[in-house]
Amino acid sequence: MTRSEELFERAKAVLPGGVNSPVRAFRAVDGTPFFVARAAGARLTDVDGRTYLDYVCSWGPLILGHAHPAVLDAVRAAAAAGWSYGTPCEAEVELAEQVRRRMPAVAMVRFVNSGTEATMAAVRVARAATRRELVLKFEGCYHGHADSFLVKAGSGVATLGLPDSPGVPAALAGLTLTLPFNDTLAVGELFRRRGDTLAAVIVEPYVGNCGFIAPEPEFHTALRALCDRHGALLIFDEVMTGFRVGPGGAQERLDIRPDLTTLGKIVGGGFPVGAYGGRAELMRLVAPEGPVYQAGTLAGNPVAMAAGLATLRETERPGFYEALERRTARLVAGIGDAARRHGITATAGHAGSMWGMYFAPGPVKNFAQAKVADTALFARWHRSALARGVFLAPSAFEAGFVSSAHTDADIDFTITQLDAALGEARAR
Repeated sequence: MTRSEELFERAKAVLPGGVNSPVRAFRAVDGTPFFVARAAGARLTDVDGRTYLDYVCSWGPLILGHAHPAVLDAVRAAAAAGWSYGTPCEAEVELAEQVRRRMPAVAMVRFVNSGTEATMAAVRVARAATRRELVLKFEGCYHGHADSFLVKAGSGVATLGLPDSPGVPAALAGLTLTLPFNDTLAVGELFRRRGDTLAAVIVEPYVGNCGFIAPEPEFHTALRALCDRHGALLIFDEVMTGFRVGPGGAQERLDIRPDLTTLGKIVGGGFPVGAYGGRAELMRLVAPEGPVYQAGTLAGNPVAMAAGLATLRETERPGFYEALERRTARLVAGIGDAARRHGITATAGHAGSMWGMYFAPGPVKNFAQAKVADTALFARWHRSALARGVFLAPSAFEAGFVSSAHTDADIDFTITQLDAALGEARAR
């Protein structure tokens, strides 16, 4: 038995499923999770000494790779000065100013500790501002594990094939309406019937929690226009896409200005940080300035703020995003070419350094089309890739990520190994 297998057996006795987040259990790929001992650059090393090229990047935040020297120096300096004050610190202000500069739609921001907290609070603000209760989300989009969002959700809910989560009161679930992503006609019809009762539309601008799905050119434009016409607020959940698909996130890339934005992952440099923000008049509804209550003891803690600042500053180097996108495009093209060589039906895509592929006919435009993907083939491919030193997300319904630590040689190696892994997976 390997050291990882031993640790997993111990973990199952004290942690539900042996993990602290469901997809980490590797059930969807019929595997056993490896336990990480250390990480640097684009690589993870497990407790058994095996090293893997990492395309999970802690599920997105590590755009610079693991233990980047600039972030590490910033974290060490911040921790040396104390790692939790329970009072304001200068880094909170600096990071908020950075966010506002790169996302002009975010005039004011409130830092929290997770993406789930951010989306919960954003919806609360939207309901307070509009004095309405209904929220529209899209099938397969994941906005955290708050009660209102676990209706036809993505991420681990989709990976494990779970129904809408038990424990969510029917009354709360009934306040969340769902439609297929990219279905502009269905959205228009819903707004025609119920638009004046909608508080908000919340959407992943590029879906990353049921694989990777890009929006149709007119989709977000239609959402913006319909929200304006009916007095609803448009919330972009950029927890995953923020500062990942471009310097100003998806809203810059798509040229859409949301009313509220939620952030996480990169904004904390991989530390437990989330944020929500938007127009000043909306954010002034938040306590202590307004009546909408939200609080957090560790929100804005100096170590996480330092990590986020250092990460964002590194991404401002000339050509940073262009180089990342080139490498990601080459990786995606290489996987597509390999699938065709092996006679495997597959479709792949990317935005910036966020990418994904399905063993399904393309293009995949919504969750229903994603669900027809061959998940058994994906599981075999994942196991073979892992054995060859390439770590992909252990789910057919999660996006992948490239970091600036991935070199051209790393991409070449990955394409070669994933090609061979596809051959093995198809033969089984």
